[in-house]
Amino acid sequence: MIKPDGSPVRVLVVDDEASLAELMSMTLRYEGWEVRSAVDGAGAVSSAREFRPDAIVLDMMLPDMDGISVLGRLREELPRVPVLFLTAKDAVEDRIAGLTAGGDDFVTKPFGLEEVVARLRGLIRRSGTAAVRSESTLVVGDLTLDEDSHDVTRAGQPVHLTATEFELLRFLMRNPRRVLSKAQILDRVWSYDFGGQANVVELYISYLRRKIDAGRPPMIHTRRGAGYLIKPGE
Repeated sequence: MIKPDGSPVRVLVVDDEASLAELMSMTLRYEGWEVRSAVDGAGAVSSAREFRPDAIVLDMMLPDMDGISVLGRLREELPRVPVLFLTAKDAVEDRIAGLTAGGDDFVTKPFGLEEVVARLRGLIRRSGTAAVRSESTLVVGDLTLDEDSHDVTRAGQPVHLTATEFELLRFLMRNPRRVLSKAQILDRVWSYDFGGQANVVELYISYLRRKIDAGRPPMIHTRRGAGYLIKPGE
């Protein structure tokens, strides 16, 4: 997903929880988007004025003002920019207020980072800001993955994956020949506050290997002490 002039989509992430903001920013950069972050409402308005984002991820609870107030000030600068609110799990009134005030969508904490990406893609697509990538298929060697239909094949043979296996494989295939650490994989595939141990990554890598590499030249490789990568089978 790129803009018609070929430049990357710009996203502003606003959250006072620094670790979460960094995780979201890293995830969006993996999409090829340009990202800036702010930790409070005043910083959000200032960054928006300078950065001119194509979409904004905005926490409802900020230290200096609430998300509704921030949205009002942002709309003065960027009246049509789509805004994705982050709300607390049980704060139904926040969601209603945010959408009533002109927010475009919301996700509730805790959330999976893939959900944030998917919601932003939808908002940006509907806003007409970016050109949608015409090809939804990822290809690494003889392995293909269709991000729209969720069909996966290797050497033309279908591979049946669970939802989590699919997200893990998609993350690997979006970064071919790149070593991804267990921490990066946990952050991207599981919820940011998953709280699980890194051995869940090892477990799901083993599941993928059984389904993708069994009886074929291996594509998923371990780099001891560093992480995992995918590359064409040799």
